[in-house]
Amino acid sequence: MHFTLYTSAFCEPCAQTRAVLAEAHRLIPRATFVELDVAAHGEEAEANVVRNTPTVIITRDDGTEVYRAHGVPTLDQVLVAAAKAL
Repeated sequence: MHFTLYTSAFCEPCAQTRAVLAEAHRLIPRATFVELDVAAHGEEAEANVVRNTPTVIITRDDGTEVYRAHGVPTLDQVLVAAAKAL
C-alpha cells in the first residue's frame, strides 16, 4: 500500500498530518510513504484532483485509491483505510 501526502509550504495542518502518517508508517512499515509539495509537483497534484493541503491518498499496490482525506486525518482513520488497502 502507498500513502501519498500532498503538502504546501508553511502549512501547519500539513505538519500535523505528517506526524499522523509517521505513526501509521511506524505501525505499518511495509507501506510506502511519499510527500509531495504541490508547488513542485503541480501536474501530479492536478492529475489526482488535489485542491487542498494537506491531502492524503492511500492506494493499494495496484494503484486503486481506497482513502482520501482533506485536512488532518486521525490515526484511526488512516489505520482503517490501510486495512482496506490490504
